[in-house]
This record gives sequence, structure tokens and C-alpha cells, in this order.
Amino acid sequence: MRALRVAGFVAASMVISVAANAAGDAAAGKAKSAMCAACHGADGNSTNPLWPKLAGQHAAYLVKQLKDFKSGARKDPMMGPMASPLSEADMENLAAFYASQAPK
Repeated sequence: MRALRVAGFVAASMVISVAANAAGDAAAGKAKSAMCAACHGADGNSTNPLWPKLAGQHAAYLVKQLKDFKSGARKDPMMGPMASPLSEADMENLAAFYASQAPK
């Protein structure tokens, strides 16, 4: 039982840590999002079911996914190269932009 509580605490700490780092500039993210629009839509509402809608997603989640694509922890032949040149600030800004969009 104690191990379960410790694991829960560690998981919660990781989520809080990611959330604390996701404080981007939505306007800068919008300017950077042109490269994402072809697949995910200009406002993050993809019309193709192959590509996820990013609009309304939690910024911390989006930052984590971009970092995972960049590091190779999450593998995708399209997203790996797209995330590779992004700086941490780019990721936070993109996440802030998409988090601010309304899902449709």
C-alpha cells in the first residue's frame, strides 16, 4: 500500500512539474504554427482523422508530447522531424496557442 502511495506521489509530482513549465506565449505560438497547420488545421482542428485535433488540449500535455517526439521517446515518422528543430520556448508557445483554441 505504501508503494502505491509513493508511486502516486511521484506521478503527481511529474504532472505538476510539466504543468509548471508550460507557460508559453500564444501569439508567438500562432506565428510558429504555420508548419503545423497543414495537418492539424490553422486553429488546431484537424479535418483528417489521421491527425489529432490540438485545439483545446492542455498545454502541458502538448509540450510533453513535443519533447517526447524530439527526444525519440515517442516515435512517429512525421512528427519526429517536425519537433526536432523546435526549441523549448517554441514548444511552450505552440502549446499555449493550441490550448487557447476552441475544439470543434
